[in-house]
Amino acid sequence: MGSSFGKIFRLTTWGESHGPALGVVVEGTPAGIPLTEADIQLQLDRRRVGQSKVTSPRGEKDRVEILSGVFEERTTGAPISMITYNRDIDSSKYESLRDVFRPGHADYTYWAKYGHRDHRGGGRSSARETWGRVAAGAIARKILGSVGAEIYGYTKEIGGIEMQTFDRDEIERNLVRCPDPIAAEAMTDAILAVKETHDSLGGVVEVRAINVPPGLGEPTFDRLDALIAQAMLSIPATKGVEIGDGFASARSLGSENNDWFYAENGRVRTRSNRAGGTLGGISSGEEIIVRVAIKPTSSVAREQETIDISMEPRTILVEGRHDPSVVPRAVPVAEAMLAIVLADLLLQNRAARI
Repeated sequence: MGSSFGKIFRLTTWGESHGPALGVVVEGTPAGIPLTEADIQLQLDRRRVGQSKVTSPRGEKDRVEILSGVFEERTTGAPISMITYNRDIDSSKYESLRDVFRPGHADYTYWAKYGHRDHRGGGRSSARETWGRVAAGAIARKILGSVGAEIYGYTKEIGGIEMQTFDRDEIERNLVRCPDPIAAEAMTDAILAVKETHDSLGGVVEVRAINVPPGLGEPTFDRLDALIAQAMLSIPATKGVEIGDGFASARSLGSENNDWFYAENGRVRTRSNRAGGTLGGISSGEEIIVRVAIKPTSSVAREQETIDISMEPRTILVEGRHDPSVVPRAVPVAEAMLAIVLADLLLQNRAARI
């Protein structure tokens, strides 16, 4: 139940961090869309571990294999099934944690819910699961491309260091995916410094969608902003979502917060975009702006107090291969989830009126 998302464009992910493989099944993709494994791999390479000195050293290549739904490099309309095999598994570091709840992780809550859990790297709760989201997001991008819509994201903040300038071309030039090269260097230094002290840093990812047609979003519970919030908060390590001015709008006057309308070349536009591209839960045609708060990585190689399944106190040291900050790798995941929401709503919108 909880492993599926979407109505028409619908994905179901499966697999565990230290299991044999990960995968995703994507339903609802229209037939005739050009699609190759290289299209999907392009996005997966941005998400994978071992990219640089600021990510986990786990050596997964995350190679995608399309099992169904594509023939002669075009979608057939059938479910698209994709798989990747875990090649660099080392579960030895987790044996001492078999019956212990790691602070900040889902160990306790999974055990409380199911009475049984996969202790190896968190099992299903691991961010390894997001492989399937990014693979599905690559297909969603193709659907959005049919109407000229485009999605991109970047690191806005890490460890309290905020970007001050914006150069979109700079995003993929540095290790932290920040559009401000000076801030990017400071962020990188901060991550490496905290890595040396066996700690971690959180931050903020911003995702934007441009050229999104107006009218996407379904009243009342499937509002565009509500679905975006659900999608982003479903990503591991996320703790907050803002759309447009977000919480800043709570501190402004109504006369300041409203985006004034005007007409431009037969199109309705707004002179500002404090609403972040949504009005009444429906896209306005302006740029959709989403910010996601990412917590510091929970796995830190420091002694921590906890308890085990017998309720006995324990002191643990979490070892293994972990990101000192997951923020840079969260960027393509957040992009994928926004693409999935918009692609699904775009397909739903075709039935809104004749």
